[in-house]
Amino acid sequence: MQGPVHVIGASGRSGRALCMALHQHGIAFVPLVRDLDRWRATGLPGQARRIELTSTDGTLAAALRDARRIVSTAHARHVAAIVAAAPPEASLVCLGSTRIFTRWPDAHGRDVARGQQALLSSGRNGVMLHPTMIYGAQGENNIQRLLGLIRRLPVLPLPSGGRALVQPIFQGDVTRAIMAALAREWRGGHTLVIAGGQAVPYRALAALVARHAGLRPRPVINVPAPLLMGLGRLMPPLPGLPRVTPAEIRRLGEDKAFDIAPMRAALGFTPLTPDEGLGRFLAALRAETQPAWT
Repeated sequence: MQGPVHVIGASGRSGRALCMALHQHGIAFVPLVRDLDRWRATGLPGQARRIELTSTDGTLAAALRDARRIVSTAHARHVAAIVAAAPPEASLVCLGSTRIFTRWPDAHGRDVARGQQALLSSGRNGVMLHPTMIYGAQGENNIQRLLGLIRRLPVLPLPSGGRALVQPIFQGDVTRAIMAALAREWRGGHTLVIAGGQAVPYRALAALVARHAGLRPRPVINVPAPLLMGLGRLMPPLPGLPRVTPAEIRRLGEDKAFDIAPMRAALGFTPLTPDEGLGRFLAALRAETQPAWT
């Protein structure tokens, strides 16, 4: 399907990365954003249209009036509104989250589930991509917070000794997945997990972060999640240390590993492993922040 790609959430991390890739590939796009000044600050071309996803005044439908290909990098809670506003012939690629699969459902996961249901029950052509933890984007704070802990603590206290599996995905592979999904003709609604090329224990992820950041890996000690959660509630935030919420601590003990064979088959590429992706991301970060890291 031809025509420009309408990108909802174009000034956010994943939206900005997608618009940059579309521009580099010579593909026209229409940025749809809440804050026009924030979009202009990206320096990317494109005449942005202002939208408010929670509004019922018809501005979203007006902004999508000529859309044939729509990508939403906004929270999946907005999918129902996007489906209702989009032209009937438009195809959709929406970002969800693997939080939908957690053993401890929260508001975020429930909103993703509702967004998925809205797409699947709509009869629209398209796909919801469920990424694992995304790292490597400008302004992301997943790996950056872990790096902050490694730099400031002599040991890393982790539930189950950090043995739970994680499978983070590099931002470049998220962008590549969206581009591949745009190029595919979807019949009806679909969902697809997109994850990194390898699942590793969280303690191994921490060691990779330290190594690629040029730091000494920190020993990991096993601290029960309830104890860590209790300490987090009782102790005030320590200066210089990133805040980790009780819910995040609880999920550190949960395996988050996924089969990427369906991703490879549907999108036609194999994503980077954590070692490969962290090597690229942290090398670039070190180059940007020298001499602060030395």
